[in-house]
Amino acid sequence: MKELLEKIDYNNIPHHVAIIMDGNGRWAEKRGKLRTFGHEKAIQSVIDTINGCKELGIPYITLYVFSSENWNRPKQEIDSLMHLFHTNLKVNLEEIHEKNVKIMTIGDLERFSEVIQKELFFFMRKTKHNTSVTLVLALSYSAREEILRATKNIAKKICNGLFSLKDIDYSFFKNHLYTKDLPDVDLIIRTSGEQRISNFLLWQSAYAELYFTNILWPDFRKKDFFEAIINYQKRKRRFGNVK
Repeated sequence: MKELLEKIDYNNIPHHVAIIMDGNGRWAEKRGKLRTFGHEKAIQSVIDTINGCKELGIPYITLYVFSSENWNRPKQEIDSLMHLFHTNLKVNLEEIHEKNVKIMTIGDLERFSEVIQKELFFFMRKTKHNTSVTLVLALSYSAREEILRATKNIAKKICNGLFSLKDIDYSFFKNHLYTKDLPDVDLIIRTSGEQRISNFLLWQSAYAELYFTNILWPDFRKKDFFEAIINYQKRKRRFGNVK
């Protein structure tokens, strides 16, 4: 671990890292377990990653916890996941709160039960003054739905005479997204070997660097996170310009 830390350039730390936490089900199936067993074991990877952010001074991290498309999974798996949320959410978020982490969410929370919603809103209020890292949980999230939702809200305001077409620019549009208070994503990490972004933060990651690893999410540890950061620091980010 010390050797990895020595390779990191602390003057080139990403401001916002987003992670597609993929591979929980396959991790469990390899061990002859139900897919939900992999979801249960995923929290240690979350804690390790948060600790890595704290050590490096990365202020924002967004985790793709549950997509809108995930609602289409088999009912048994959905029911088990919701039970897991219900039984473990308070314990997991309390542990994260103790690390001085601010918790935020993006996505359509109304699709979750009232109990889960109340727990999430409680911890968002409880942690709003925490200062070490801002952890954004993408729950029932779809980037396309987010963009469509923003477009509809803007159209409604224009129809009501509150704004005109000339008022719309990048900044105006961003202020209608879930992530209006967050910086754009610098680095997207996806575990499990899949190489796609799966409807995740499409607007916010227009110039993000992409990092794919074959490690399944429950096996992802702080050293793996540091290796992703080192790889990111080798990239030449031009943002469409020539250097």
